[in-house]
Amino acid sequence: MAIGRPTWRGHLRLSLVTCPVELYTGTNAASDVHFHLVNPKTNNRIKMITTDPDTGPVNRSDLVKGYEVEKGRYVLLTDEEIKSVKLESTKTIDIERFVPADEIDRIYWNAPYYLAPDGKMAVEAYAVIREAMRASGQIALGRVVMSTRERLMALEPRDEGIVAYSLRSHDEVRRPEDVFERIPDVKIDKAMVSIALKIIEQQEGPFDPEQFTDRYEEALRKLIASKEKGKKPVAVEEPEDTNVVDLMAALRASLQGGKRTPAKSSARGRAEPKAAERPKRKRA
Repeated sequence: MAIGRPTWRGHLRLSLVTCPVELYTGTNAASDVHFHLVNPKTNNRIKMITTDPDTGPVNRSDLVKGYEVEKGRYVLLTDEEIKSVKLESTKTIDIERFVPADEIDRIYWNAPYYLAPDGKMAVEAYAVIREAMRASGQIALGRVVMSTRERLMALEPRDEGIVAYSLRSHDEVRRPEDVFERIPDVKIDKAMVSIALKIIEQQEGPFDPEQFTDRYEEALRKLIASKEKGKKPVAVEEPEDTNVVDLMAALRASLQGGKRTPAKSSARGRAEPKAAERPKRKRA
């Protein structure tokens, strides 16, 4: 299977040990359902034309980026000027620190990437850094510039490679108390909690990502296939509102009739990553 072009190419450095590496996105959005705007009268796809409100249509190639310093006033920057801003992290992921995985709050973890050696000459140094990280049992932190932003990256060994997660910055993460402080204190009935715990135990099972498909996307694809065959879409009934008047009764009813078979691993038996190879993240 083709892996495509790397998102970023540069060097990985641990102190004086350096090796060329390539960074690939760890997720794939190619299977998503994408829609285009179409004129139903002509069945033609609509083209978006870049337009200046004073002079009319303009070529995209003639445009530059602008930063709005105040309403209606922009500082204009060309691509060359933006590229002239160079930090060391533009071309090098310099490992700055090692931290225990459970010290990184899960709310900071963002997108996964795969970090691979770039060329045969890089393999030995790459493998040494990977195995030293594995032996330490800690997460390596470094920075890299991607898409005009410097991002903090968390690196961990996995199999024969290294997985890199971009971490959100402190300024990007909203304080939980900004939302949760509006939740009033209530006195919890311990018996209710006990029943809810039993319901949770009934639904316990191993995590198998293959079982959790995007059902909405699947329904969209069925709708598209049905329309393509000239069939009328079937309206789906709206779910009834669940207005729980008696919480204890609802909990007991769930315990009696809401039993589910715990999710089972796929027949192929996907191997779980070893504990030392995956981050032990804190609950947000």
